[in-house]
Parts: sequence; C-alpha cells; structure tokens
Amino acid sequence: MEKIVEQGLLYDFYGELLTKHQRQIYERIVYDNLSLGEIAQEEGVSRQAVHDIVRRCDRILQGYEDKLKLIARFESIKGKIACISQLAAQLEAEGTADAGQNCLCGVKIRKLSQEILQEL
Repeated sequence: MEKIVEQGLLYDFYGELLTKHQRQIYERIVYDNLSLGEIAQEEGVSRQAVHDIVRRCDRILQGYEDKLKLIARFESIKGKIACISQLAAQLEAEGTADAGQNCLCGVKIRKLSQEILQEL
C-alpha cells in the first residue's frame, strides 16, 4: 500500500488517540501535503522536531493497528461485501432458470452474511 494512503487510513481509524499537537502536525503532512520545512516554519520549531513527531505518530498509529487490527477487519469486511454483491448480481442475471445454482449462491450469500455479522 502506498505510504500516504496507509498513513491516511491509520489516521482515520486511530487519529483521535493522538494528542492535539500530534494530530495537527500529522494532518498537515498527510492531508495538506505540506513539507517538514513548511510545518517547522509555521510551528517555530526545527525540521527535525517535525520529522520526529511524524515518525512517532507513525509508530503509535501502527502500534494501535498491530494490536487492534481494525483496518484489517475493515478490509476483510469490504472484500466479503464485494463477494456478496457479485453473488447477488449472478442471481439476478441467472433469474430462475437454474434453481439449483441459485440455491448454491443463496447458501454462499447467507454464509458470507454470517461471517460479516460475526466480525462486527
């Protein structure tokens, strides 16, 4: 996964667990796409200080994901929902021409639905 996308996802899920100051700096890097130098100048600190805060935030956010696995669960649920949509589309396309196949798709849909409910 591209680093900026990964940082955005981690921040979306766990950003509220950072301090206000950490959130401000991290948002400027991830969402506003400012450079370390620009942020350092605005904050009146060194570029190295900003770099250290960003690295610390990366480690903190990744640590939360390693322990809680919310993003991994989210991605798993998205995949299962995509499968459900695909199976539902197959059922619609096939209509009632092949009741046996429709039954099999129905079983798969029910199983995926149960898995999703268990993960939530």
